[in-house]
Amino acid sequence: MIAIVDYDTGNLCSVCHALRRLGVQYVVTDNAEIIKAAEKVLLPGVGEASSAMQKLRERGLCDVIKNLSQPVLGICIGMQLMCRHSDEGNAECLGIFDTEVKHFVADKAAGVKVPHMGWNGISNLKTPLLEGLREGEFLYFVHSFAPQMCDEAIAVSENGVQFAAALNKDNFYGTQFHPEKSGTIGEIILRNFVEKC
Repeated sequence: MIAIVDYDTGNLCSVCHALRRLGVQYVVTDNAEIIKAAEKVLLPGVGEASSAMQKLRERGLCDVIKNLSQPVLGICIGMQLMCRHSDEGNAECLGIFDTEVKHFVADKAAGVKVPHMGWNGISNLKTPLLEGLREGEFLYFVHSFAPQMCDEAIAVSENGVQFAAALNKDNFYGTQFHPEKSGTIGEIILRNFVEKC
């Protein structure tokens, strides 16, 4: 059973639909005991970092998430909250990944748009989470902030600057892109998380 952490940050429906398509059993919950007992945990998210962190604190889930020993996958802001700090709302985050989340700088002349929205390629792919993907595979992004490059990056993308498109440390994984909105390629990633991580 996968526990999808419910902390009022949107995109729960699309994550649930994606898991249903894969035939995966899941529960949507903010109950700490259910999360701790789950085989795997998914931390989705769409929203603003400081308010999302506040929601986790209100539910008493910060230490719960940091101390999980089963595989955990953060998606979009879910991954950003697993970093040290986010410039969005000057948020102190969970500190699982040793990097900071910075705002993109728009550059009309160079074609750099903020928010970074749409399909973009990823490269330098590592770990079982991304097994079966080709270098340069396109996935769906929608974000104005992104984790800086670090040793824990398992995929790289670019929007004016390179950023960590996916991260991994021990049992913790994160994707800046939305696998649940990335068609067949996204399904491969979610299946990898379920079966190989």
